[in-house]
Amino acid sequence: MALSKGRKSNPEGRMALKEHLREFRNRLFKSGIAVVLGTVGGFFLYLPVFDALTKPLIDAGNSDGRFTTINFEGVATPFDQMIQVSLFIGLLVSSPVWLYQAWAFVTPGLKRKERRAALGFLSAAVPLFIGGVYLAWLILPNAVRVLTEFTPEGGSNVITASVYLAFVLRLMLAFGVAFLIPVFLVGLNLAGLLSGRTIIKYWRITVFLICLFAAMAAPGADALSMFYLAAPLLALFALAVGICLINDRRRVRRQAAREAAVEADADTATPVDKL
Repeated sequence: MALSKGRKSNPEGRMALKEHLREFRNRLFKSGIAVVLGTVGGFFLYLPVFDALTKPLIDAGNSDGRFTTINFEGVATPFDQMIQVSLFIGLLVSSPVWLYQAWAFVTPGLKRKERRAALGFLSAAVPLFIGGVYLAWLILPNAVRVLTEFTPEGGSNVITASVYLAFVLRLMLAFGVAFLIPVFLVGLNLAGLLSGRTIIKYWRITVFLICLFAAMAAPGADALSMFYLAAPLLALFALAVGICLINDRRRVRRQAAREAAVEADADTATPVDKL
């Protein structure tokens, strides 16, 4: 899309398809560089992060008197897991960059005031994403404890490292991405692609999908884990709907004001002007 230097000559951000693709490539390249740099930094944090991620599993086994440990089944498995955890750290650390690049690709299609308001709401995207990851971290010990309690008496939990870490990282990413849903709803509304009334019209389906997602993403067999994810998502959804409705009213008022101004100009025009 349009570069910043072309804003004055092209305020609406109109571009040909080839230029759109070039802009998308540039944004994707910048995001990739940020993730790579964050991943390199993640290598230095791998050991303490790995210890923190596996601690809930070890503690769950020790509290029940069962033998619980992490098993690296292959020669290259420790290195593979280091790559995965470091990449997750890179995604988390670089989230301000790739979220901004994603939004910068959309904003040229918005008007100046809408871009300013949207940028303010986008500033909440980073803490929302990190907050979702942190919430997943808070429920992880309880989820691991509940799931490992199904182990029969006398059994042991020798958990494969690749399986356990994939489970934990997917959980955290699912929570983080889920918390970004309100940002995308507001973004679509500001772009004129989705109205607040449309969202309200299908609120039953939306609530059902949120609860279904919470049930699938929350690993715990208890309803509490699902509630931890569904409750903040529903609250954020309600906030997003409110912002969309307010923006819809402002858009209607602006449109009415423009139409009134056009009619006023037409009424005050002289017969010569009309000719």
